[in-house]
Parts: sequence; structure tokens; C-alpha cells
Amino acid sequence: MIARFVPLAAAAVLVCGLAGQAAAADGIQIVQKVTTGPTVQTFQIQMDNSHMRAEIADAAGKKQVILFDGARQAVDIVDVDRKTYVEMTKADSERIATQMQGALAMMQQQMANLPPAQRAQMEAMMRGRGMPGAAPVAKTEYKRNGTDHVGRWTCDKYDGYQNGEKTSELCTVSPTALGLGMTDLDVSRQLAEFYSKLVPQQAEQIVSVGRMEDQGFSGFPVRRIFKIGQNEATMEVTQAGRANIPASQFTVPAGFTKTEMPGISGVGARGGRGR
Repeated sequence: MIARFVPLAAAAVLVCGLAGQAAAADGIQIVQKVTTGPTVQTFQIQMDNSHMRAEIADAAGKKQVILFDGARQAVDIVDVDRKTYVEMTKADSERIATQMQGALAMMQQQMANLPPAQRAQMEAMMRGRGMPGAAPVAKTEYKRNGTDHVGRWTCDKYDGYQNGEKTSELCTVSPTALGLGMTDLDVSRQLAEFYSKLVPQQAEQIVSVGRMEDQGFSGFPVRRIFKIGQNEATMEVTQAGRANIPASQFTVPAGFTKTEMPGISGVGARGGRGR
């Protein structure tokens, strides 16, 4: 169950608006390139004050869309090619987290009988996949480390440490360099909170503006280097700014079929949407 769900959640957290207008919203659009080894993915993120849309395209052109509705506190994961989607509400998220905690508790009981080296290997694997309950999630502490350049931006570098070990790097710019304010990306914090119990180690990778007093770094990351499992990934922003976004971008397309979330009991198909 866990192995099948975690990649789905991880895709949702690597990414992360509807202001009430029927035709368009004054929103924000960000384009990111994520490189993991030879694999390159492009993420287009759109948002306004209460909704967020992330479109993920791989090298083969296959698309997946993640929709977050802050008012409903729900995520829709849309498979564009298959014309299907999975809905996860806040209640679903909490139930899934409880199920995963129970399964992981059983796994930890079994791991207690393993030789120390094998047990440490299993724990490292679980931490790498962001499994909740695998181990206490250490808060990332950031240390300023000069400046660098990403695209057209001069950015402030930060090294991220957990338990004294370097685990990530950031390079940030002031939101004003993108034409944004400190509160313009608040909906992304809601999405991070939504996923915090499911994938706590990956929730902090959701695009957001950092406040020094909250996260230990200041500004918006235009480059982030982090780990996905045992692999290192590099995220770079290639475009960012304000845009008029059609309201339809933040809803599941008409005629798409709602499907059951893989491997999770109690979260079933409840029909399709006919918008």
C-alpha cells in the first residue's frame, strides 16, 4: 500500500487559483525545470489567493495535473492522457496518514529483529522516501553561503542541514524581483500543510516564499537542490511573474472520470464530474 502511494504523494509535493471571476483571475505563473540524473521534467505552476495548479510534463510529453482548492481543502490529481482523476480531501489525507502510521508501526516491529546494519539500511530507505513515522523528521537549518546566479537573477545561497548533515541547497531572491509580494504565495503554504502528515520530508519542497523567522531562509527559491529517494534533484525556475489565468485552469475538465486512489482503502470512486 505504502509503496504504491508514496510516489503519487511525492509527485504532488514536488509541485505545488480561483478568485471568483468567471473568465479570468489576476494570478501568478511559475515555470520550473527539475533535473534528476538524465530525467528532466517541466512544471508549470499557476495560483491565486486560494487555488493552485501544477502541470507536470516528462520527457515523453506525458502530463499530470495537480489541483489544490484551499477553500475545499482538497487535492485533485488528474491524468490528462487517461482523462481520469483522483480526489483527496483533508479527511482522506488524515485517514491515509493514520493507515500509513499503522502499517509503519508493524514494519518497525519487524525491523526491531533485524541486525543493526540491516535495520539502519531500512530506516535510511524509509527516510529517503519521505515515509511518515520512519523516523522523527529533523527540522532543516539553513546557513547563508554567499551569492550565485540562476537565469537572470542574482540570488542568495543557503545550505540546508539536518542533524548536522548537509541535505539541500537553496538560492533565493526577493519576491519583488519577480513582481510578487510576501503574501502572494500563501496558498502554497496551505498545500504544504495539507501534505505535512503524509510526506513531511517533502512538504517543504513545495514552492513558497521563505520567511527567516519561519524557515531559516529569506526569499523565493529560484534554485533548490535536494534528494528524491537516493537521487539528487535540481529545481530551477525559468519563468515567474503575474498572469491572467482562466478560471477553468483550476477545475477538473468536464467528462473526466473519478477513480479510486491506488492502494488506499476507504477512499473510493464516487462518480465523475460533468462540468
